[in-house]
Amino acid sequence: TNFKNLEEVKDVQNIFSIEIPNTWKTNLYYDNLQSSIYTADTTKQLTETLLLDITAIKQSIKFDDPFILKQEQENLSKKLIKIKSATTKILNKPSYYTISKGKKGDYDYQVCHFFIKTNEQNFILAKAEVYGDSLVNERLCNAFSFIEKIKINN
Repeated sequence: TNFKNLEEVKDVQNIFSIEIPNTWKTNLYYDNLQSSIYTADTTKQLTETLLLDITAIKQSIKFDDPFILKQEQENLSKKLIKIKSATTKILNKPSYYTISKGKKGDYDYQVCHFFIKTNEQNFILAKAEVYGDSLVNERLCNAFSFIEKIKINN
């Protein structure tokens, strides 16, 4: 990606940070169990941008059969079709991702969930969403490049 004017945004609880363009609209949220950064380029149409929601969750996670089944059930409840899913490593941490597609309102829609186990008690859920059918892969690749640069503060 070749985004300009990047700024480091830290979540409220200083668990992680991410570099995003300073022109993007960003909201921070936290409660007792989670801390999140939600951001998007609101200067573009919904069908030309990507939405990123990165949340640190204070809960243990296991990428076992019940977990995978739960993800598939959530997809079905949202009428999403799984394109791909796998266990992998992101940020040098054990991870699981799923990419799904469906419709949201009048728009074709793709969503990627990255579950990144940061330690035994915590994980990060990074969600990327793209709407419409224009440059979907390019926008998803941009989302992945942002997610790969998340900094976890120990």
